[in-house]
Amino acid sequence: MKLLNIFGHAKVRKDEERRADVYRAVLHYAGRLGGELFGPIPDGVRREFFCLDERTWVWHEEWTNEQGKRQAITTRYDVRPDSILKSQGSHVYQALTDQEMQNFYKAVHLYEQRVGSELKRLIQQPA
Repeated sequence: MKLLNIFGHAKVRKDEERRADVYRAVLHYAGRLGGELFGPIPDGVRREFFCLDERTWVWHEEWTNEQGKRQAITTRYDVRPDSILKSQGSHVYQALTDQEMQNFYKAVHLYEQRVGSELKRLIQQPA
């Protein structure tokens, strides 16, 4: 009986790992598509914009500076019922300015249109 439990646990674990792998792949793909919303991405630059969960959005960009050193910046947007806060680097949250708020809303709207429709198209494709 215990052997059956071990196999049952292994199957559950395998299913959880597969779901986690699919989730990561979709998140990475959506992030790459989201990064393209703001225009062409120059060579050597990595840019991602994605929705991590129901209240967290992430902007991430990596590039090489003039001295050849790799640089990166990540901005997290925490969407709350009464405000949107952002955090960069130091993890100190601050409110968005009016202009940042407008830009954020535009970005989310574009993301939902383009990324949402692309993911829907992929899901509907025959295997």
